[in-house]
Amino acid sequence: MAKRNYSHYPGWLILDKPLGVSSAKAVNIIKKFFNVKKAGHAGTLDPLASGVLPIALDDATKTIPYLVNAKKKYKFIITWGQKTETDDSEGKVIEESDVRPEPEEIKKILSSFIGSIIQTPPHYSAIKINGKRAYSLARENIDFEMPKRSVDVFDLKLLRLIDYDSAEFEVFCGKGFYVRSLAREIAEKLNTFGHIKELIRLEVGSFKLKNAFPLETFDNLVHSPREGSVDKQFLLPLDSVLDDIPALTISEEEVKMFRHGQSISKKISSDLIPQGGDVLINDGVKSIGIAVFLESKLKPKKSFFKYNLI
Repeated sequence: MAKRNYSHYPGWLILDKPLGVSSAKAVNIIKKFFNVKKAGHAGTLDPLASGVLPIALDDATKTIPYLVNAKKKYKFIITWGQKTETDDSEGKVIEESDVRPEPEEIKKILSSFIGSIIQTPPHYSAIKINGKRAYSLARENIDFEMPKRSVDVFDLKLLRLIDYDSAEFEVFCGKGFYVRSLAREIAEKLNTFGHIKELIRLEVGSFKLKNAFPLETFDNLVHSPREGSVDKQFLLPLDSVLDDIPALTISEEEVKMFRHGQSISKKISSDLIPQGGDVLINDGVKSIGIAVFLESKLKPKKSFFKYNLI
């Protein structure tokens, strides 16, 4: 079998994932479009959710951990009066209530969900319970208790009452947060039931929905002739997610050492770079990797060998 010739596009793509498509399928579509060997996303979106799905290509996959912990913003609609197995509209309705909250009641309780709060993730989630995914246990009707977790909510507001049965909200939150759990818990606080009817991710770190490309863009282009340079217009630089770590320019000789995995001696104030902290390394023109600063040495951690193509 002939060896496949892959293209090299190290960078980030901000995808606007549509409804009905899993995050894994979206990544595969983009991977095939760019013909790259490696691709991955930062933060799963359920098939029933849409919005920002950051996708890393080639060496950009090495920077995914730096975006996974980024703050996220969502817009969502709660349907009142029904509790479902999955905490969204896909699941079977298991409890109902005639109680419908008033706007002032809703606004009054929202502050209790801001800050570091304790949240119970949905039973239908990818969290592992004794080595098995929670959703697998739920589908097998196995009784189990979801472990509670501490999560951060920076802002939560009611945007509007859509009608008697539903309301729209916006939440700004940290990592590991489940909007489905928030919908369920808001409803419980209001002495009713509720589930997610619609969920849109607006932001992941600095990546925003207004700058995202619809998946259909790539469906249309994959069937039309295109110049090789056209693909690059969709990508952001590999180091777009590394703004929060200090950067350091090194010499040509030190670049060679770095690429060969050799530590580089540097006298740097701990006020600038803390011991054990990550450092973005560049050659004066482009980023070439990430090092760890330890004992007055820069120790190579990740190398971006293909990053001269964007």
